Amino acid sequence: MKAESIAWVVFIGIVLYVSWKVIEPLVTSIFFGIIIAYAVYPIHKALSRRKGVKNSALFITSLMLIIGIALTVEMILIFGRLITSFYGDFSAFTEWIKGLYFPFGISQAINSFFNQLGPNLSRYISAQAFSLPSYLLQLIVFFFVIYYSLYYSKEIKARIENLFPPKQRKLGEKLIHSIDITLHALIRAWLLLNIAKGFLMTLGFIIFGISDIYTAIVVGILTILFSFVPLLEGWMFWVAAAIYLYRIGAIWKAVGISIYGAVLVSPLPDYTIRPLLVAKEAKLNETIVFIGMVGGIWAFGMKGVLIGPIVLNVTLTLLREWKEITKTQTSTA
Repeated sequence: MKAESIAWVVFIGIVLYVSWKVIEPLVTSIFFGIIIAYAVYPIHKALSRRKGVKNSALFITSLMLIIGIALTVEMILIFGRLITSFYGDFSAFTEWIKGLYFPFGISQAINSFFNQLGPNLSRYISAQAFSLPSYLLQLIVFFFVIYYSLYYSKEIKARIENLFPPKQRKLGEKLIHSIDITLHALIRAWLLLNIAKGFLMTLGFIIFGISDIYTAIVVGILTILFSFVPLLEGWMFWVAAAIYLYRIGAIWKAVGISIYGAVLVSPLPDYTIRPLLVAKEAKLNETIVFIGMVGGIWAFGMKGVLIGPIVLNVTLTLLREWKEITKTQTSTA
């Protein structure tokens, strides 16, 4: 009997391990798919009353798929132009450096460094280009998760509520409530901050004379959309603008848009204004939110921006509950 139990434990352990290895490469797509489904759930709930649950989930997912394809195409075009521009500037810079003379063998060391850097950089860019199929696969999983999360939203909600035993149902409700308000605050802060980023980017393009007002407005809208994509954010646009200004000889304007973009668009507002907004909405301490965001990114990558504050808020809820239980037991004794 004991041997049979050990065999079952080993078998279950192997199954769980293999299952995790299957899911692990897609964890980020699954996570953000669930988060987006949660964010658009109020819209889905309203639409499902008129169109039905399936049609509502399909409509929202299709709409987001169209936006996702448009963003992907725009991202490829922007990065293509940036890489071409960067390669030209990099080649000119390396040739200039190689043409200079430095004593004590420094010239040979510089030449050797750039001779190795070129092929390594080419290999890296090629690897990123060949990773496009992987990105597309992640995108497919992302949209499937959104659709099925919306379609089975009622069943998922019921299963989560049933995870807690009857005696701990009150604690479960408190934990779910803490997750709910934190996630709501994060999403709302994300939305408000991204709109502000778009406006400031448009203003920056006009102030520094980078483009006409219509192009600046388009860039502002793209900044808002790209700010919802992890790792991309709005820094791409001020970097592209700085490169453009540098190439036409407007060096001080290039420095200006770089400082303006880094301070007001990305990344500084993500670690200063966003924690303040989240703390105000979720009624948390700003330091806790900041630590949650930074520590979350450190531990889990970009998904840690959401996981960190949620986990810390759940921890605080558990500590408050434990304190209440301890106080009750002490007073009873």
